[in-house]
Amino acid sequence: MRIFVVSICSLALVSVAVAAQKEEKKSQPKKQPQTAQHATHATGHPAGGGGAAAKKMTTAPSGGQKPKTGQTSTAAYHGQYHGQQGKKSQTSTATYHGQKAKAAQTSNAAYQAQKAKKNQTQAERQTAKAANERQAAKAANAAQVKGAGRPNQAKTAAVAGHNAANGKFAHGKPFKPQHFNLPKQPNTAKAPPVKFQQGRRIAGSQNWQGRQYTVFRNYKSEWHDHNWWRGHYGNNITFVFGAPYYWNAGYWFPAWGYTPNAYYAWDGPIYAHNRLPPDQVIANVQSALQQQGYYRGEVDGLIGPLTRGAIADYQRDHGLYTTSTIDQPTLQSLGVS
Repeated sequence: MRIFVVSICSLALVSVAVAAQKEEKKSQPKKQPQTAQHATHATGHPAGGGGAAAKKMTTAPSGGQKPKTGQTSTAAYHGQYHGQQGKKSQTSTATYHGQKAKAAQTSNAAYQAQKAKKNQTQAERQTAKAANERQAAKAANAAQVKGAGRPNQAKTAAVAGHNAANGKFAHGKPFKPQHFNLPKQPNTAKAPPVKFQQGRRIAGSQNWQGRQYTVFRNYKSEWHDHNWWRGHYGNNITFVFGAPYYWNAGYWFPAWGYTPNAYYAWDGPIYAHNRLPPDQVIANVQSALQQQGYYRGEVDGLIGPLTRGAIADYQRDHGLYTTSTIDQPTLQSLGVS
């Protein structure tokens, strides 16, 4: 009996020892990864093909550090935050500079517009001033064309009177008269016809002293028929633009009444060098005035307002009486005679 009990106890101890060995074998693989983990952490290399578990263990921080997942999330959060802040700051800066540039551009455009408007206003004032001056000059020329002398320019009139009394007049460069091919019909828009006035005298001519102006002081308009003119002047009659002129004492005069409705642009004497026809005399004077910058119109042989104005300007500048027509002193000054 005692031997049986001892045998059972021995068998029980063997079973317990075998069970303990099995339990030890079961717990041993669980401890090996820790060893590998420590080895890997010490050497910095994974231990012998640990696979995904080894890779997971090597990336885990040691000690009391936060897990890498937390670090990644925090870094991502801070990166995203700073990225948004940088982007927002960049956008704000770009917007500010854009608004500033736009404001500067708008301000510059407004300044340029105001400057252009100011310049335009100044140009308009200058244009208006020039127009007023032209109107004043035109009015003065119109008054002179009507025969008014130069009562407001005493000094020049005195010089002209002295020259006329002594027969002294300025002589320009010699101007050789030439023949111009002129239109057959007058341009009445540039040189309107004048109306006949019986006994009309040239206004202001009583103030023109000297023998060279005697013909102007004595002139008065006369109306006679065809027979009367033929009887008094015979072959000394010529026709210009269909209108008759008679020759007397070196001047051409309009023969009023010789031909009904005859066209005359000027009612008064026209001095004729070498007895040139009236239209050729006028054309040569126009050409001479063109060369000196006084006349800017067409050489058409018509002594209209533009031509008379140019003659008046020349006469004022050269100390001559302002007859506004072709007289002997003016032709001598131009160098035509």
